[in-house]
Amino acid sequence: MSLNKLLFDFMDYKVVLSKDEDNYYVAECLNFPGCISQGKTKKQVLENIRDAIKGYIESIKKHPEEIECKKVKEVIAVTV
Repeated sequence: MSLNKLLFDFMDYKVVLSKDEDNYYVAECLNFPGCISQGKTKKQVLENIRDAIKGYIESIKKHPEEIECKKVKEVIAVTV
């Protein structure tokens, strides 16, 4: 599947939230490897990851070489 097709077929991106050792929220976009942001509050980290995703997409548009993108359908929690 082409990168452009992936970018335009869906606009909801899967993000995982966690907290780091300094109690900051960390958001990682599962669709784009290395697309990570942080913030003091949940609201702030979500704003920051939206900006990071937009920047990632703009970078891909400017440099269209193949970049690994994943179309994530579902994220679930597994208890072990």
